[in-house]
Amino acid sequence: MADRKHGHQPPPTESAIRSQDWYGVDLSGQEHVRVAFIEVDMTEAVNQGAVFTECTFQGVRFNASSHEDAAFINCTFTRSHLFDASFTNCKMVGTMFDGTGFDLVKAMGGDWSFVGMPGADLRKARFENLRMREADLTGARLEGSVLRGVDLSGAWLAKADLSRCDLRGSDLSALDPLTVQLKGAIIDQHQAGVIAAGLGLDVRAE
Repeated sequence: MADRKHGHQPPPTESAIRSQDWYGVDLSGQEHVRVAFIEVDMTEAVNQGAVFTECTFQGVRFNASSHEDAAFINCTFTRSHLFDASFTNCKMVGTMFDGTGFDLVKAMGGDWSFVGMPGADLRKARFENLRMREADLTGARLEGSVLRGVDLSGAWLAKADLSRCDLRGSDLSALDPLTVQLKGAIIDQHQAGVIAAGLGLDVRAE
């Protein structure tokens, strides 16, 4: 399992749900605390406002699931599948992802601060208008992805590949352009100044 920031250990679980078929289940309004979900099929699940606190998801399938105003707080996803899942105004604070697939994931709004995605393949993911403060994106693959209007202040981005990534409107104050791949990345004028300053250039209006 990938390490959490600062070596913190995942919280222990106190109960488990194993090998259940929850295909198309309505999770709306449910609350789960320190539950281990193991090999559970949540494909096409609908989730309006459910709260998962310090839960683990091991080998869980969330393909084509829809989550709105939901919370996954300090959870751990291991070898799970989020293909074509959507997250709207969700709270994912402190959640760790390890070996999890993000193809066609769409996240709009919400708070993903302190998430851990080291080495994650996010090439086909889309994140817009949300907070990812102090997120661990070390070594993440983001070529051709979308990170628009994202608050990345304090994020860990070393060795991340941001080639062709659409970064417009995002806070790049934590970006060290010498430690990431940026070829073909799409940025706005303000970001160009931030990156130039990060390269040690003296940027002047005239």
